[in-house]
Amino acid sequence: MKFHKERELDKVLNSLIVPYKERVTDVYKVIQGMLEKGMISKEEDIKNDHIAFRTLGVPNLGIASLEKIFLHFGYEKRDFYSFPEKKLNAYWYSHPELKYPRIFISELRVTDLSQTAQTIISKYTEEIKSDPVEHLNFDNTDEVASFFTSPLWELPSLTDYESLQEESEYAAWVIYNRYYLNHFTISIHDLPEAYNKLEDFNLFLKSIDMKLNNSGGEIKVSHDGLLKQSSSVAGKVLAEFKGLEALEIPGSYVEFAERLVLPQFSALPKSEIKRQHRRDGFEAANADKIFESTYKSQQNKQSS
Repeated sequence: MKFHKERELDKVLNSLIVPYKERVTDVYKVIQGMLEKGMISKEEDIKNDHIAFRTLGVPNLGIASLEKIFLHFGYEKRDFYSFPEKKLNAYWYSHPELKYPRIFISELRVTDLSQTAQTIISKYTEEIKSDPVEHLNFDNTDEVASFFTSPLWELPSLTDYESLQEESEYAAWVIYNRYYLNHFTISIHDLPEAYNKLEDFNLFLKSIDMKLNNSGGEIKVSHDGLLKQSSSVAGKVLAEFKGLEALEIPGSYVEFAERLVLPQFSALPKSEIKRQHRRDGFEAANADKIFESTYKSQQNKQSS
């Protein structure tokens, strides 16, 4: 039974990554560069630290809805995070089998927005009268997998998208992209020694012309110094809005994380260090800046 559930989880996670890689060209650029440098011998050598989703905190949606999928497949709910300035809440989730990536789910506190923004979001989400996850057949992994790219609400108009973007770029991203995978994360500390420090890996990224999110610095460091994160600036995708209007908007991006060994395990030989010996979880201050990988301010900086 345990093996069966893990096999089903593998299928769901793979179904998320495949369309994400097709849409985010930076993924191929990084993987090809890693192959050429000999960091990995094949794509499957990459360890995925975590994947992330964005949601809207409204009835029948948000964290309380989406998390049910991952809880069903064995994930356990961990720490809560709040982002006052961005009006977001978040939780992360871990699986008992440590081969699986962490999950990070955030949601927009819609009631904290202006009445104008709330009205726009309500226009698209009020038609959802019950939790859509409750209607999924978890035994049908094809159905679960397709849910993440299914249109939960109608395509937004360009006017509504741009109105939301003025107040909350997060809101605009979600109203168009829905539950599309926001990013996956390459585990840097699992790479060969010449590249297993984020400072060195970032030099490699720049050598292949990867644009990095520099909000809060190119490397975001946790207060304890044990979690370091960088991310690419989301590339633009051509989005078609209601009425056949089109605009290039921020898509998804790639994150890079280095988790250092916890002090109590510092004497362990390198060959014995496992995932459980390293810094776990997340850091709100780091994540706050990582969110900006899809913001116009980052895209404008990088193109200037």
